[in-house]
Amino acid sequence: MKALIVLVILATLGLIVYNYNKDKNLKKLLISLVTFGVIFTLGVLGNMTRPVMPLFISHILLMLISWGTLIVYMVRGKYYWWLLFSPVVTIGLFLLLELVTGSAHEVG
Repeated sequence: MKALIVLVILATLGLIVYNYNKDKNLKKLLISLVTFGVIFTLGVLGNMTRPVMPLFISHILLMLISWGTLIVYMVRGKYYWWLLFSPVVTIGLFLLLELVTGSAHEVG
């Protein structure tokens, strides 16, 4: 599974570079790379939602939608920012849940 994730990341970066070589559109390249970095960061930050399994599963689903939306942007040129940054919702919900209920892992 880890190898598949690495291959998808490399394929996405390859598609970004391929689109730049084809179009020579620097603005689209920079937007794609920054969006890729944000999506990757949201994926790493999403690991903190693992203790709440339904929230973690919804975060994974939103990450897949976000990654697909990045591919749509690279192919069609349509930027759906609300889909690209939707994993922020699950991270925000987790932080709100922790604020309201407190951490269950505190030591006495």
